[in-house]
Amino acid sequence: MTSITRNLPWFIRDLGVSIVGQECYTSLIENLDIGDVQCIKYSVSKGLGIGIVLGGSIMKVPQVLLIVNARSARGLSLSAYVLETLSYAITLAYSFRNSFPFSTYGENFFLTLQNALITLLIIFYSPPSPSKNTQLLSGVVSLIAIAGTLAVLPQSALTTLQLATLPLSLFSKLPQIQQNSRARSTGQLSAFAVISQIAGCAARLFTTAAEVGDPLVAAGFVLALLLNLVLGWQLYLYWGQGTQGSKEKSEYAYELVEAVNEKVKAEEVHESVPWQPAPVHHRVATPPPRASSAAGTRKWARKVD
Repeated sequence: MTSITRNLPWFIRDLGVSIVGQECYTSLIENLDIGDVQCIKYSVSKGLGIGIVLGGSIMKVPQVLLIVNARSARGLSLSAYVLETLSYAITLAYSFRNSFPFSTYGENFFLTLQNALITLLIIFYSPPSPSKNTQLLSGVVSLIAIAGTLAVLPQSALTTLQLATLPLSLFSKLPQIQQNSRARSTGQLSAFAVISQIAGCAARLFTTAAEVGDPLVAAGFVLALLLNLVLGWQLYLYWGQGTQGSKEKSEYAYELVEAVNEKVKAEEVHESVPWQPAPVHHRVATPPPRASSAAGTRKWARKVD
């Protein structure tokens, strides 16, 4: 068997070496040494990391589609997404500056972009207001300013900000948890996104311990895992609730619109008929009976006589 694994095509060998390194590729693939626990642990971590990065690239896509298809961001907290986006961006910048392997933080790049889009969609689909366009423009400018600031901050400041992601993670989830609790519904919150985050945080604890060993990063994932578990429990607890109320509201609104339309149509029909005066009925008077003259009476009386 080793004669086969040692003569694999060059592109397979190069891919394997780029993922697990020359030492572990030789031990696990070429020599088939399944007793090398350290390399097995490292290889599992790499596999999980790549899977998390790929999953992170589409994790929030269902949430985006839910908002766009419903043309509503009902049940989503704007402050929660703003803080969560900031937390992802800080972790991305901190990990990149420390030259961590991309497989240990790559999903933060995709999640930052997706969260930024969801934040703008929440503003776009908020109730109409004169300042909506201003809010959208402010959101875009703020995102660009944050990205530029994180790119030029010194390493010591980034370390402090990475420590600040712990309370950011807490405060980014609390508004969403509180909103779900008040509404007794999770609204347009995507179950796929929440479940993926729970699985991703659990896997990230393993990959961080195996490849990075940074306690700040690990603490952030522990807190995020706990908060995402709370959101997952709320999804289970409030599953299907709020849908009936929304359906009844939609039916009531439909009936109200139909009634208004019928009233408008009736008024238009009434106004389209030309005005005609009411017919005038002339009463024909009956001529009074002719009074018999006294002369005629006398004349008849003589004849009878």
